[in-house]
Amino acid sequence: MSSKKCRGSLTEKTLSPEELQTKINEIRKMIGPIADKLPTLCSDASILRFLRARNWNTKKAAKMLKDTLKWRLEYKPEKIRWEDVAHEAETGKLYKANYLDKLGRTVLVMRPGCQNTNSAIGQIRYLVYCMENAITSLNSDQEQMVWLIDFQGWNTVNVPMKLTRETAHILQDYYPERLGLAILYNPPKVFESFWTMIKPFIESKTFKKVKFVYSNPESLKIMEEFFDMDKLESAFGGRNSAGFDYESFAQRMREDDKKISDLIESGSSSPSLSSILSNSQLLDSLVSDHDASGEGASSSGDEGGSSNLENVDEKIQVQPPSCKDVANDDALKQPVSN
Repeated sequence: MSSKKCRGSLTEKTLSPEELQTKINEIRKMIGPIADKLPTLCSDASILRFLRARNWNTKKAAKMLKDTLKWRLEYKPEKIRWEDVAHEAETGKLYKANYLDKLGRTVLVMRPGCQNTNSAIGQIRYLVYCMENAITSLNSDQEQMVWLIDFQGWNTVNVPMKLTRETAHILQDYYPERLGLAILYNPPKVFESFWTMIKPFIESKTFKKVKFVYSNPESLKIMEEFFDMDKLESAFGGRNSAGFDYESFAQRMREDDKKISDLIESGSSSPSLSSILSNSQLLDSLVSDHDASGEGASSSGDEGGSSNLENVDEKIQVQPPSCKDVANDDALKQPVSN
């Protein structure tokens, strides 16, 4: 078993650009013509993330991508707006920080001890909104983000096991390889037993990106390695005492939403937002045509999901890519790592 793991690791590091492109093309062939209609979701950079998440197994990566496309068709995450989820953000349990890490990655701050609602549906919807917003905020040379998780006031009541499983499922299966680093800051002793319970739901790749940090000089070196301490919040050992401000955060989210709305109304394009417009319009077309056919929007089983994609695929014309994934070329040139 160890020899297989070794070979898998070496393969990941030594795949040539040509071999990577071959795998990408294999997945496009498995997905079918719909890949051409969703140029951003099925871009080289996007497919590479699914390949990494499934250890370069093209069949598993293709299935994962199909499942993600089906989920986006039904859930429509790109359509969620601030006003739909604003009440979930009132206590600062999850928000995008107004600073980046030293690598220029978007930072999401999570405070599970500040849970303020009981609706799992609403909580998941807000999580998805924040993930979508964080991704659109990424610099063109970045694909991953950082999670800062503050355990102040946390206890097992804050995060029910069912919600934890659903959260892990969505983040790992529908947003593969979007996490670059997760810092668990000052988790209490009781978290150890909770961590043991949830570890089976966390993939090994994700697990390796998790760091436990405590408020002691040795652990805080990790924070200094990744963050500008003048910008980092004092709750995480930084020198910024500002903390979370709901009104300021709400204004930032409204401005982000407005950028998307203005883009849709004007029909203009920008590197960071054109993908949202493209995906949203194409997914709307897929759903409306699918609904008009009289067929259900969802079905159980892998074959059903694939069949749905194939059915709606036949009902619209192939459209050329409407936007360029700025990370495509660099993703193929850079060495692959997690």
